[in-house]
Amino acid sequence: MTQGPIRLDVAVGYATPRAGVPAAVSFRKWVAAALAGRIREADLAIRLVGAREGRALNRHYRGKDYATNVLSFPAELPEGLPKGVKLPLLGDLVLCAPVVAREAKEQGKPLAAHYAHLTVHGCLHLLGWDHEDPHEAEAMEQLEREILAGLGLPDPYRED
Repeated sequence: MTQGPIRLDVAVGYATPRAGVPAAVSFRKWVAAALAGRIREADLAIRLVGAREGRALNRHYRGKDYATNVLSFPAELPEGLPKGVKLPLLGDLVLCAPVVAREAKEQGKPLAAHYAHLTVHGCLHLLGWDHEDPHEAEAMEQLEREILAGLGLPDPYRED
């Protein structure tokens, strides 16, 4: 597996019961894999939330009145930075634990593998990847498959 960023700071916050939710070390490993070869330094935060907070955030930021599995919030760097100054702020991810658990069960996937996939997916969004059109979606999904395979995890898009 390719090394992750040279400097990586991942803050993981749990705003939901931790039972069944991966440890912070797992999230850091998944983020490092997603960013490997793509970015040299990164600071990001991951917040695990319950359905109420997940729904409120999705409604406020996307206008969708339901809790979703992962939300990505790319960092907005302050104006007025001197030329050449770059901050390693990447952004924030919010994962809704009950939605992730429900989806993993419905899809017959190991819970940790689903968390890994959504963490990688969210990190790619923070890097500017999107899946609004079919070509972008296909490219993003292929990259996710490659990153997850490097972690020894199955293709998240494969339907058995």
